[in-house]
Formats: sequence, structure tokens, C-alpha cells
Amino acid sequence: MSKKKDAKSEDRTIENRKARFEYHIHDTLEVGIALQGSEVKSVRDGAVSLTEGYVRVETAPPGLFLHQVNIGEYGPAGPAGNRRQHAPTRTRVLLAHKREILKLAKQVEQRGMTMVPLKLYFKDGFAKLLIGVAEGKARHDKRETIAKRQADRDIARAMSRRA
Repeated sequence: MSKKKDAKSEDRTIENRKARFEYHIHDTLEVGIALQGSEVKSVRDGAVSLTEGYVRVETAPPGLFLHQVNIGEYGPAGPAGNRRQHAPTRTRVLLAHKREILKLAKQVEQRGMTMVPLKLYFKDGFAKLLIGVAEGKARHDKRETIAKRQADRDIARAMSRRA
């Protein structure tokens, strides 16, 4: 028999809920992320903040880079400054095919478009990041989102009382 994997770490998904509120997401892509050993342990523990992060694309040579995502230090790796410990907000390389990178670069060149991280999770033991090509929402769009969310809550509350 094979050993059971730790379901807790495999099912852990870190989501950037603020991105869905701040942006209209037009296109998404699942990419790999190059992490150091202590970063992998921190991600498995859930010590990650995607809210401030953004993705930059470079066309020559094609590459994707993740900026300002805070992956907390992993305590057992030693004190900060130890060579086994990682820098919490360092720039990380994202792994994707060349044609996918060039397609994203073309979309981001449009005025008002940006790329934001949406989810960080593990898939078959590898860390994956879902990134989205997004356009910023106007203030009235955010108000509509809040109003829709409130209406959905009211409907759910009324249905639960009825049952």
C-alpha cells in the first residue's frame, strides 16, 4: 500500500480575494513558480500574502516575474540572514511556455491592463500560481459589486429562515 499524503497541505489554497474586487479579470493562466526550499515550507504552512503582488512580463528574453508577494520566513530554517533562509519579498521567476508569455505580453501592452496573482496552490507536489490579465475597476463598479454581494446575502438569509 502507498502512504497517505498529508491532505491538509495538498488542499491548501491561498487566494487573492482583493484582486477579484479591485479588477475585472479577463484571462487567466496557470504557471509554475520557482521557490527555494524554505519558501516551499512556508507556502505549505500558509504564510503567504498575495494582495500586494503583481506580475511583470519581459519579452527579450521572454519571462514572467512575480514582485512584492510576501512569503513569510520559515522558522526552523534559521535566523534571518542565514543562507538557508529566504528573503520574504524577493522577485520570483514564474515558469510558462514562450508562446504563453508572448501572448500575455501582447495583452498587457493594452492601456489599463495589468497582471495580478489570483491563487497559489500545490498540484501534484508542485507549487502553481494562477495569474490573471486584469483591468482596474472604476469606483461605481466596486459599488455594484458590494450591492450585489449584499443582495445575495439577504436572499440566502431569507431562504434559510424559510426552510
